[in-house]
Amino acid sequence: MKKVLSKLEKIPLREAWKNEASDFTPWLAEAENLTMLADALGLAELECIEREHRLDEGEFRIDILCSDGNDQVIIENQLEKTNHNHLGQIITYAAGVGAKKVVWIAKPFRPEHIAALEFLNQSTTDELNFFAVQIELWRIGDSPLAPKFEVVVKPNEWTKARREQTRAAVASSPAKQRQLKLWTQLVDTIKRQSLSLRPSAPRPQHWLNFSIGRSGFKLAATANHRDNRLGVELYISHADSKEQFNGLLNQKNAIEEKLGFALDWQELPDAHACRIAVWKQQCPLEDESLWGGYTNWFIDHLVKMNAVFRPTIQNLP
Repeated sequence: MKKVLSKLEKIPLREAWKNEASDFTPWLAEAENLTMLADALGLAELECIEREHRLDEGEFRIDILCSDGNDQVIIENQLEKTNHNHLGQIITYAAGVGAKKVVWIAKPFRPEHIAALEFLNQSTTDELNFFAVQIELWRIGDSPLAPKFEVVVKPNEWTKARREQTRAAVASSPAKQRQLKLWTQLVDTIKRQSLSLRPSAPRPQHWLNFSIGRSGFKLAATANHRDNRLGVELYISHADSKEQFNGLLNQKNAIEEKLGFALDWQELPDAHACRIAVWKQQCPLEDESLWGGYTNWFIDHLVKMNAVFRPTIQNLP
């Protein structure tokens, strides 16, 4: 018997969202839809900070101001073909809030605007990244409408990572070069093992950040050359850091029981931020033959702290 296959039908965007500001932007700002966009972009997360964010009390408003767990992200929407005005706006907005990632969503993109964003990715600082995303709507038979994000421009991470390595090799100390190599090895291992950890790009510094699902909180791996010490920490830089720290401290016994190891709880009274960490001592970083063991230690503690702290901090006020 011959099977009857349904037809995949492309639907005009205005059928779902009549108005960009009052329909599409509120829909996109919902957590599950930002997660879908983050997955398309390859970002660890996207959390809405504010819709229609006013820029310096002026006439300009950012459609959606987000956080990716580390930096600010701006999203500018168009339910039509791109134009020069919006290209100028995203550059103005990025400068206005110091965003590290700029996402322009439209349908469709003009070739000259794709070329402009590719030029910006190639020419600007490694920390500034531009994305172009085409939004489409599809339906199979009488099914509900299904959105699809198609990324048509994104930063070339391979090029940027190699450029960072070249800069480190030329301008940095041996310690900085070693840090970059250590974090690159750790990130490569995490990707190879398909672990549910979302690291930032490796850089020549003594820490490597990981998204943990809420703005104001970061999971980090650290490597201290001077003290020969490794660490995995939850770093709290929330607006209410001390209150959030105490909320976790009240759950200290339960948290450490789930982890299976004790933590160093540092309120840091002279600083705004707080730290909750576990350490591994006597770890000389100059001996690269030991790095395999260091990588295993990092991964073991990162996975456990991510699993325990991620849901716990989501339940904090």
